[in-house]
Amino acid sequence: MEGNLSRKFELHKKWVETIGKEGEMLKLDEVDLRSFALSDVLLEQAYLIECTFDDLRLENIDFHASLLASSTFKNAYLDKCDFYKTDLRYSDFSSCVIKNSRFSKADCWEAIFRNAYLIDCNLINVSFYLTDFSWARLENIDISVATFEETLLSGVTLKNIKGIEEAHVKSINIGTLEKPILLKSNEAKKWILEKCEVGG
Repeated sequence: MEGNLSRKFELHKKWVETIGKEGEMLKLDEVDLRSFALSDVLLEQAYLIECTFDDLRLENIDFHASLLASSTFKNAYLDKCDFYKTDLRYSDFSSCVIKNSRFSKADCWEAIFRNAYLIDCNLINVSFYLTDFSWARLENIDISVATFEETLLSGVTLKNIKGIEEAHVKSINIGTLEKPILLKSNEAKKWILEKCEVGG
């Protein structure tokens, strides 16, 4: 499997570099990637469905425009990763540390960031429909024009959040999935503003 996967990574790199004229797009389904060195692997515009990245240290990985639906990154450490325009529906980032990473224009429909720590991240224009940020810590992040709908924010810590006024806050859930406490539009935005800490 390992040699076969290395070959697939090479073909995908060629596919990206030649804009699809040569090589082959990477398509992996239910593959555990924890035993592979991914630091020099090109993963942009790939299909990585239900793949496992749990406990990995991922730095400078470019996932932009990839399909990562239902993949898991539990307890991983991510620094300077790029999820621009990435499909992250149903993905699981529970207990992750995510630094200096870009999620702008990503689809985080029902993604899980429970107990995660996001710092210095770009969340501009992200769709957070039913996304779970329960007990997460968000610090120095930009949520301008991001859309929040039934987003779970129970127990969340918010610090130095930029772009709250520009965000599309349709509704947030400050309860649980089983016992939702929904706040809508202006009430939801007011809750976020009041919850947000500012300062050093």
